[in-house]
Amino acid sequence: MKTIVPSLKGTRDFYPEEMAARTWLYQKLRQVSKRFGYQEYEGPMLELVELYAAKSGEELVNEQSFVFPDRGGELIALRPELTLTLSRMVAQRQRQLVYPLRWWSFGPFWRYERPQKGRSREFFQWNVDLIGVDTPAADAELVAIIATFFKEVGLSPSLVGIGINDRQLITAELEALSIPDELRPAVFHLIDRREKLPPPDWAAYARDLGLSDTQFTRLQELLADGELWKKSDSLRSLFAALEAYGVSDYARYDPSIIRGLDYYTSTVFEAKELTGDIRRSILGGGRYDNLLEAVGGEPLPGTGFAMGDVVITLILKQYGCLPPDLGKTTAQVLVTTFDEASSAANIALAMELRQAGLDVLGYPRATPLSKQIKFADRVGVNYILILGPDEIKNGVVTLKDLRSGEQRSLPRSEAIAELRKLLARHKSS
Repeated sequence: MKTIVPSLKGTRDFYPEEMAARTWLYQKLRQVSKRFGYQEYEGPMLELVELYAAKSGEELVNEQSFVFPDRGGELIALRPELTLTLSRMVAQRQRQLVYPLRWWSFGPFWRYERPQKGRSREFFQWNVDLIGVDTPAADAELVAIIATFFKEVGLSPSLVGIGINDRQLITAELEALSIPDELRPAVFHLIDRREKLPPPDWAAYARDLGLSDTQFTRLQELLADGELWKKSDSLRSLFAALEAYGVSDYARYDPSIIRGLDYYTSTVFEAKELTGDIRRSILGGGRYDNLLEAVGGEPLPGTGFAMGDVVITLILKQYGCLPPDLGKTTAQVLVTTFDEASSAANIALAMELRQAGLDVLGYPRATPLSKQIKFADRVGVNYILILGPDEIKNGVVTLKDLRSGEQRSLPRSEAIAELRKLLARHKSS
C-alpha cells in the first residue's frame, strides 16, 4: 500500500467547505472595508529580511520568520506581517499619494511558530490601515471598523471585546516607578507576556529583568487599574468617538494590552473572545507614527490592525455564525443526461442556461435518474431539468423541485424565465 505524503506541518488544505468559509470571510471583510471607504491593495509575498530586522523586533525575525538565502546570497523572508511592506510602499510614492490613505488587504502570511489550535504557520490576514492622520479619531475609526465587522458576522459584545491602551500612558507610569529607559522595552514585553505565562513564571521573568519587589507590586497594581485611561487625553477622546460611532459596547480599557511589536508608539488595541473555549487574541493593532521614517520615508503618522483567519474562523464556527450551506455547490440547476442519444441536446440546454446567467451543473454521463437526483441533493442543487427523447420531441423540459418534490413540464422556451422566478423566490425565503 502506498504512503500518502502528508501536508507540511502548520499548513492547511482548503477543501471546498474550508475554501467556501475563507471566501465568505473575505467577502465580509471586503464589504466592511469598503463601507468605510478603504481601498484594496496588495504587496509581495517575499521581502528582504532587512525590512523587518530593525523595525519589528528580534523575536519576529529570529524566531518567527521563514528566512532563506536566494541564489545571489540575499536573505529573503516569507512575509510575516504587512505593516512594514505598507510603509515601504507608501514611502516609495510618498509625494504622489493623496492623504489620508485608507488601505486594506487580505492575503497569505507565514510565521515559524509551534502549530496549535488557533495558530498555524501559514495563514491569511486582514490588514486595515489609515495613514496621514495622528488624532485619536483615526484610532477610533479603526476600532469602529472592527466592531462593525463583529456585528456583521453576528458576534455580539457579550462574546467578543476590544481592549484598548496607550503605550505613552504606560511609559509615563513606568517612569513614575523609576524604571530606567533602557529597561522599558523589556518591561513592555513582560506586560505583553502576562496572560501567556503562569503567574509564578511571569513573576520570575520580572525578577530576571531586575525589577524590585516594590516595582513589581506597583506594576501589578498598575495593570489592575481600570480607571487609568482617564489620565490620557487621547484615550478620553478615543472613547468619546466610539460613543459617537455607536460601538462603545465592544470597547473597554485594558492596561495589559501593549502589543509585542516594537514599532507601536501610542494607542494599541486587541480583540479577544470573552466567554468561549478559544480565549485567544482575534486581532491586534495600534498607532505607528515613526514607521514611515524608519523605512526611509518622511515622517508620517499611521494606525492600523491585522486579523488572521484562523482564530476568527474557529470562533465563527463555535457560535454558529458561518452559513450552514458552505461547501455545497454554487450551481442552482442540474441538467440531467437521460441517455446517450439526448446527450448533445442536454449539453446545449445547460450552455443556454449558463449564457442566461445561471449557474448550472451538467451530469457527465447517462445513468439512472434516481442516481442523478441523489447526486443533486447531496451537492445542494434545488432544481433539476430533464430533457429526454419525449421532451425533445414535444419541445418541453421537465422541471423538478427537489425541496417540494413537485415535478412538471413546461415549454423549453419558458425554462429560463421560470427558473429565474423560482430562484428569486428561493433567495427571498
